[in-house]
Amino acid sequence: MIQRREFMRAGAALAASAAMSRPSFAQSNPEIFSPRPGAWRSFEVVTTLELTPVDGRAGPAQAWAPVPAFSAEDWFRPRGSSWTTNAASAALVKDPRYGSEMLHLTWAPGEQKPSVEIRSKFSTRGRATDFSKPGAPKPLSAEERALFLAATDLIPTGGLVKSTSDKITSGKVGDVEKTRAIYEWIVDNTYRNPATRGCGTGDIASLLASGDLGGKCADLNALFVGLARAAGIPARDIYGVRVAPSAFGYKSLGAGGPTITKAQHCRAEAWLEGFGWVAMDPADVRKVVLEEPPGKNAVDDAKVVAARKALFGAWEGNWLAYNDGHDIALPGSSGPKLGFLMYPQAEVAGLRLDCLDPDTFRYTITSAEISA
Repeated sequence: MIQRREFMRAGAALAASAAMSRPSFAQSNPEIFSPRPGAWRSFEVVTTLELTPVDGRAGPAQAWAPVPAFSAEDWFRPRGSSWTTNAASAALVKDPRYGSEMLHLTWAPGEQKPSVEIRSKFSTRGRATDFSKPGAPKPLSAEERALFLAATDLIPTGGLVKSTSDKITSGKVGDVEKTRAIYEWIVDNTYRNPATRGCGTGDIASLLASGDLGGKCADLNALFVGLARAAGIPARDIYGVRVAPSAFGYKSLGAGGPTITKAQHCRAEAWLEGFGWVAMDPADVRKVVLEEPPGKNAVDDAKVVAARKALFGAWEGNWLAYNDGHDIALPGSSGPKLGFLMYPQAEVAGLRLDCLDPDTFRYTITSAEISA
């Protein structure tokens, strides 16, 4: 039987979808990249999952799909999710430590075509920190500070991570100076590896031990977070997906169209005294180096220089934030924990499906801008 569950703004009619279009601002001068707070934009993201038997193994099926749960009053506001499914049960569940939210679905044995469509709404806008104007942000609680300084399974803060952080921040004074040194070190010493599957694993100890500092956003921004935490600076990864093109003409820093199935992106933040949570994204600087047309750009290319300057303290509001969780145990699963929850997950007959293999786990994610 088809079930439908809605929370928050349940029952509200969907606003008319506005077709995604590439904004014209700065397209003739893509080196101009300067995100700022501005008008709020609202989006609806639709995630559709279809599960099939693997290697002929039919059996009970279950799935977990992240939904927007992260909230920041100044730049990101989740507005609720609804779903339609033939699952026997469907419920929103939260990770107890981070509050990461997911829809957990279980299908009755014998269901031939397990499926679900999830609709999530949210509002967002750009953000930027003016480092010339420190203020008095609400301080982190002792529990929050401890959480965002703690090691995770894939982000240790001792050993090689600590010694690397100490070298980078040696002689630096204050949170801003130390954080900038770590940010610049990431940009100068890592590279985006196009062969990395998905967004990477975020295993920073292995990354440092290998001496080959290549990866994608979940690797490079996790390295930033680990080095910052090792320096005593609270930091966190935020996992999400790009939902719209860049307003500044950067093809590498926005969604390429309404289908965003492969547009997942992890960003980072650091908590700086006098400023609170501050946007960081050294991984996207390396993405501009590798991918921004014509590609393989020099670090001193004008487009790279502009992105490097802006992404220490600013983000563009064309991205959905799911959560900031690590070491996620999927409820009802006997399989391993996830380093992070950014992709839909599923199991059939007790076998965890590969979320990066569309032949065994079919899902699509689309985005449309809507009226507020």
